[in-house]
Amino acid sequence: MSDDQRDNSQNPANKRAVNVTDLTPNEGTLKGKKTDIQNPELWDFPMNYPLSIIGHEGEHESLLNEVKLILGSQFPDFDLASIEVKPSRTGRFHSARVNLYLTNASQVNALYASLDNAKTVRMVV
Repeated sequence: MSDDQRDNSQNPANKRAVNVTDLTPNEGTLKGKKTDIQNPELWDFPMNYPLSIIGHEGEHESLLNEVKLILGSQFPDFDLASIEVKPSRTGRFHSARVNLYLTNASQVNALYASLDNAKTVRMVV
């Protein structure tokens, strides 16, 4: 075996310095449930809050009924007749569009938790 093929790992002069990255989680990331507001200081309450609730394919009527139940229970003063239901460009999906008046972060958290648990809701934008 020649000198240049020897194992030099035992010689400390041949070892390279390795920087280890600290993998501890950042402060303030993902506090609470996935439906909770992550940065409440960025929200300016009270506020008007437009919302599009997109339903699963073929769930037009049941989406509207479920959205009415959720909004009616959480926002008693909300006019359920103001919900606009529109089909997507292809007609496969429908979205319920509403404009809510929110006064605090707990309303937002409760709303998103309810919509997340709804069987007919695919996505909320």
